[in-house]
Amino acid sequence: MFYRENGQFKTSYRADQQIFPILQDRVAIGLLIAAAFLVVPFLASDYVFRAILIPFLIMALAALGVNILVGYCGQISLGSGAFMAVGAYGAYNFFVRIPGMPLIPALILGGLCATVFGILFGLPSLRVKGLYLAVATLAAQFFSDWMFLRIKWFTNDSPSGSISVNDLQVFGLSIDSAIGKYWFCLGMLVVIALLAKNLVRGAIGREWMAIRDMDVAAAVIGIRPMYAKLSAFAVSSFIVGVAGGLWAFIYLGAWEPAAFSVDVSFRLLFMVIIGGLGSIMGGFFGAAFIVVLPIFLNQFLPALFAMFGVNISTAGVSHAELMIFGALIVWFLIVEPHGLAKLWSIGKQKMRLWPFPH
Repeated sequence: MFYRENGQFKTSYRADQQIFPILQDRVAIGLLIAAAFLVVPFLASDYVFRAILIPFLIMALAALGVNILVGYCGQISLGSGAFMAVGAYGAYNFFVRIPGMPLIPALILGGLCATVFGILFGLPSLRVKGLYLAVATLAAQFFSDWMFLRIKWFTNDSPSGSISVNDLQVFGLSIDSAIGKYWFCLGMLVVIALLAKNLVRGAIGREWMAIRDMDVAAAVIGIRPMYAKLSAFAVSSFIVGVAGGLWAFIYLGAWEPAAFSVDVSFRLLFMVIIGGLGSIMGGFFGAAFIVVLPIFLNQFLPALFAMFGVNISTAGVSHAELMIFGALIVWFLIVEPHGLAKLWSIGKQKMRLWPFPH
């Protein structure tokens, strides 16, 4: 009953087309962002920042980029880990080779490198689709693994192949602390998420969804499949590349090519599927499920077994965690194939009608 639209009249096109047309949504999102910036830093510990919140924010950003390509444009990709790697190594080379290069421009330039890489490996989407496109994008993963492992220039001639960054600053302020990294990742996520939300609501977003639903019919009504597909690859690769730079610079600090293996690509695809295809909110739900749930199970399972007098080893906890995690993924796909974002949408719709039955 508190979530109703009665009396909220729109008197202009601008008011009707705003991101959150319902007042309750605007208030809720504003309070959520304010709490994330102002309340969470004073309640969370360093462990929560470094182990949960920072990887959640970065993976949510990466899932948002993958969702634009897979969810909105319908182009299946298994090369997201490669795009993250290109963004990370591109940002690293700009950061260390150009004296005085600020962090944010380095991350943006790394995202642009990932954009070029994504367009290059998105060219097969003009001729193939479905499983064949997934295999074509998987080639990007294998190529990036070889490139960053064998070509020493990308790692600044590091003999071990491992590289690191330190003394990170934004506008002259150090972000080496856990709170500083959290604020920086949160700010990047909020800005890019709002830009992506506006993008998918515009003309280009409608073109992506038309290509996803039926590309032949979209071409008949005047939509250019080449422009729509490659633009989706470009935007998605840019966002994923920026997320890769954040993952390397902010979360890892020191990394090697194995940090962006094919496992990362599959995790991002699972985030999108579980969170909800074609939904900006789905990226947040999927990232929370993939990042937070294993940590919760790792802490909860030993206590649960101890209640029944069973001592379980660390390896046993790890195996049980994988089994429960996989079973939950299958259960979610069976119960709600449209993802957690669909459950959120249904809940909002119920709140609009409650307590009335009609």
